[in-house]
Amino acid sequence: MKRSHVNEILKESDAFIRSFGYILPPFAYLSPEEMQATDHSLFVERAMGWDITDYGQEKFDELGLFLFTVRNGIAADLKKGTGMLYAEKIMISRELQISPMHRHYIKAEDIINRGGGKLVLELWAPDEEGKIDRQSDVTVPIDGRLRTFSAGSRVRLDPGESITLMPGVWHSFWGEEGDVLIGEVSTVNDDRTDNWFELDIGRFSNIEEDEAPAHLLVSDYDTYLS
Repeated sequence: MKRSHVNEILKESDAFIRSFGYILPPFAYLSPEEMQATDHSLFVERAMGWDITDYGQEKFDELGLFLFTVRNGIAADLKKGTGMLYAEKIMISRELQISPMHRHYIKAEDIINRGGGKLVLELWAPDEEGKIDRQSDVTVPIDGRLRTFSAGSRVRLDPGESITLMPGVWHSFWGEEGDVLIGEVSTVNDDRTDNWFELDIGRFSNIEEDEAPAHLLVSDYDTYLS
């Protein structure tokens, strides 16, 4: 992706988020220079901040996702069983923009339709090896009630509705009838190690630097804040 496209997405996404009354935290609006000048150790350690991905496929409108990690714990706390064991993200799934089929090894997550169109999720259970089970039903909590679906079912969430995905449940998702603002509340999130994609794709975008970054992405931290 070109940096100019990333900067455009940041601006559009912030406006979309604000249209629903959700305001990003102050550190979201720091310039790269301001981020470098402040104590950024927690942002780096916990991968908090802007995240735009096309999964390395160079077709963001078809295969992509906007994310902002508002808060996040660390893996060491999970191992201890005490401390900050949770994370929060705000995301945007555009209409018919697919977040590809994947599962998590550790993370359990509540995915919440915060507004906009319908959020569609395709669900599969894991087999004994953790791969996709093409035959078995999959059971998930939806707003406090257990629901069982046949393999590969598509669940549609209206604004205000949510689904809980436990570790191992395979899922992809996209917006329908409009772009969707998505909330995610989860256990500690580590996007570098806790994603298993069905396809052989990456988690982060490859950025072509055709202009200066308006704000740093989480994937920029190693370059700009190391």
